[in-house]
Amino acid sequence: MALGPGKYDDVCTKVREMVGLSGDDVLLGHGGVIVIVFGGDKGNGFACQADMETTMILPDVLEGIAAQIRDSGPLMPHRTK
Repeated sequence: MALGPGKYDDVCTKVREMVGLSGDDVLLGHGGVIVIVFGGDKGNGFACQADMETTMILPDVLEGIAAQIRDSGPLMPHRTK
């Protein structure tokens, strides 16, 4: 994951502020947000603004989300298995 602003950092900042996290909150270790974009005006991508502890658990969180999506199986549109 690259450090510094990415192509959707502006969107990530808006989401972070919408959920009540300030930049100081993130710097002080109080959570964060990740935005994943598919087919946006700047292409696919993501942005993350999170404290280090949250950033370090992101792989586990995302793997958990992936498992939930897989478990949805045939209920998902266009899914063959």
